[in-house]
Amino acid sequence: MSSYGIFADYYDRFTENVSYASYTKRIDEIVMQRHKKRGSIVDLGCGTGSLDLLLAKNGFSVTGVDCSVEMLTVAEKKLRDAGCTASFVRQDMTRLSLPDKADVIISTLDGINHLKSSGDVLKTFRRVSKNLRHGGIFVFDMNTVYKHRVVLRDNCFIFDTDDVYLGWQNDYRESDDSVLITLDFFVKGDENQLSRYTESFRERAYPIMKVFGMLMKSGLIPLEIYDGISHKPPKMKSDRVLIVAGKL
Repeated sequence: MSSYGIFADYYDRFTENVSYASYTKRIDEIVMQRHKKRGSIVDLGCGTGSLDLLLAKNGFSVTGVDCSVEMLTVAEKKLRDAGCTASFVRQDMTRLSLPDKADVIISTLDGINHLKSSGDVLKTFRRVSKNLRHGGIFVFDMNTVYKHRVVLRDNCFIFDTDDVYLGWQNDYRESDDSVLITLDFFVKGDENQLSRYTESFRERAYPIMKVFGMLMKSGLIPLEIYDGISHKPPKMKSDRVLIVAGKL
């Protein structure tokens, strides 16, 4: 998984289109429907903590997990500045180990897609199962095979702000429905001089039935699947699905 070094400094700016409030509301609905209370929640791949901040404000006891020191540094400052309390842990999700079992574990915004192989996905699901209490739930979203094959594929995206320019290049690999994402940052410095930084990472998509199979091998039961964070079932052209699994 990428460490998101330079990206951590600009992640929030380039993800302003993400409705963290909508994610928080949907996760809260799912949790309250099943548990009737807000308990401990662990966010795998928490990034800069934007979702964790809203979950903490909503009454959850939050632990954010990420392998990037840079992302965790931003997340800790964000919650501290907002007067909110949360724990942050630097861990690879394939080796997740918590001191106490969680009521809810989540992973959003491509966290599972970032894992390098189906073997790593299975390892993660098994670690989730081990760290969930009985009756707990695992809520995660994933980019779909359709999104990788059609929406992302070999497309390019450009983002331009006052002090940084980002070129986003995708390279699709048919053999495993993965996309190599290369980010070129051009950051303005003194006298408008530009410094270039490059980061890359690969995201992989999996057929839904394969994901369900890996969940069941891990002791998790698929309970629900939605078209993104809506209340509707997924479609053939859904670019993201939200899956709820239980530890029974």
